[in-house]
Amino acid sequence: MFIEKLQLAIQNEYADYHFYKDMYKLTNDPYWQGFIQHAYEDEKSHYEMFQQLYYMLTGTYVQSLKKKPPCLDLKTCAKNAIKEELEGAEMYKEMLLQIPVQQAYAPLFVAMHDETEHAIRFSTMFNAL
Repeated sequence: MFIEKLQLAIQNEYADYHFYKDMYKLTNDPYWQGFIQHAYEDEKSHYEMFQQLYYMLTGTYVQSLKKKPPCLDLKTCAKNAIKEELEGAEMYKEMLLQIPVQQAYAPLFVAMHDETEHAIRFSTMFNAL
């Protein structure tokens, strides 16, 4: 169960990284760009941490990852991001309760906290647009 959720987390982090990179291009406002850049840099870090954890547990990496369709409207994408970030935080909380090895705790805790922070950032953006 934990490994399957970890695979899903890797896929989601990969897809979100690319989605937010597209989202970044939809605004010239440095304030919103800073919010989006912060999120996509975190997503890349989560992806890398989770791939390392997956390798430690299985001896392989998750392959054949898919991107989401590109972001075309900043407000709509911010709205969707809020939901997905909150769902991610919830999944990581559940995974924390199932960790098979102590080394899984730190990456899950960091990602759970960051996803909540991203939801706040995107909520602020959505409400201001």
